Amino acid sequence: MATVLAAATARLRNILQLRFTDLFAQLPAHTLEGISPANPLRRLAKMAGYAGLRLVGNVFKPIRNPEQLRGALWLYVVSQNNYDALHFIREARPDSVLVAGQSKQIGRYNQKVNRLSLRRKLLYYWQFPLVLLGLLRAVGGRAWRFCDLIFSAIGYYEVYRRALRHYRPKAVVFANDHNDDARALLLACRVEGIPTVYLQHASVSTNFPSLEFDLSLLEGQDALDKYRQCGPVRGAVELVGMPKADAFLAHRNRKSNIQQVGLACNLLDDLAAIAQVVAYLQQELPDLSVTLRPHPSDNRDFTQLKRQHPQLRISDARGQTVFEFLAQHDALIAADTSTHLEATLLNLASIYFRMGSPASFDDYYGYVAHGLIDRADTLPELGNTLRAYQKYKPADLYLRATYYNATLGTPDEGRSKEVALRKLVDWLE
Repeated sequence: MATVLAAATARLRNILQLRFTDLFAQLPAHTLEGISPANPLRRLAKMAGYAGLRLVGNVFKPIRNPEQLRGALWLYVVSQNNYDALHFIREARPDSVLVAGQSKQIGRYNQKVNRLSLRRKLLYYWQFPLVLLGLLRAVGGRAWRFCDLIFSAIGYYEVYRRALRHYRPKAVVFANDHNDDARALLLACRVEGIPTVYLQHASVSTNFPSLEFDLSLLEGQDALDKYRQCGPVRGAVELVGMPKADAFLAHRNRKSNIQQVGLACNLLDDLAAIAQVVAYLQQELPDLSVTLRPHPSDNRDFTQLKRQHPQLRISDARGQTVFEFLAQHDALIAADTSTHLEATLLNLASIYFRMGSPASFDDYYGYVAHGLIDRADTLPELGNTLRAYQKYKPADLYLRATYYNATLGTPDEGRSKEVALRKLVDWLE
């Protein structure tokens, strides 16, 4: 029994490794609150709600998948962005199916993915007090601080091992390498002998887990260099460019100045700081049209901001892809988001401007350090940079992204889907 519990504790630490890092602990209070409440009673209430709505609720919720999962190529998704990143494989391969956990929220695609039953997850919660004790010894007080995240992660590994034995998929393709359920499935695949593939869907950082897949399809040299800093690289690696950008590269922004500006924010950004940027732009650069795009997972209310600035447009990130959004703009303002890379690929003028995020996240993806984008540290600097682009926007800004996109400037530019599919098929065969 002691050996079983020691293995379970080590496994949960692996699955939740990002949750126990200094970087995660330094997230803004409002961001952490949405992930794990600071108040212990609220954490316990969250755990009780999870137990009642998810664990018990799943028991009484039947699973009726429209597609055959047995022997198929699984495309495992944990978000709307994951779905967008992997759907091209589904379109190209009739033997593939999109799969998610039973109650996982996939945005507008909730009804379009097959579900893996989590009914039996409830059976493994006897482990919780003992695993929590083991993690308290291993990582200290952070285990108690994030005990709700430990609670929700328990059982994924065991349930997914059972599902793999039942369905025996040909392989599992991931677009996420750090969410708890995705990591649990990755570990389960390894034990059950199911091949695994990772298709990068967004920029990565040196804080990510090490690459542990049998085949990793990365966008470019930047991602590989960063993963090498994360730890040993397991399996084969191929650089395939950015498949989700293919359809848009032929429609790069050709304007020689800027008129439409996108302002992208995420949960790291402070609402008051976002409001300051909007107010500054509306007052100092009234001839620019500004659209705010919150992250798809950002549930904060921007109604008041819209009321204060009627000319401000707000993009629905759940109904509009990031490339559809960028195609309507000439410039982007944002802090730490991979949208900078996507904007540069479309030849937008992209500017890094922090909006209240912690200093530890400064230039998180290294875009400024590698010369991909401009930087403004104050609102006047931001204004001056925008005014310069109002006068002239170069036509070759997109070439800055060569380090990040392996197909850029090659005969395969705009054909990353074909490259990725070819590498995947060769590997599967």
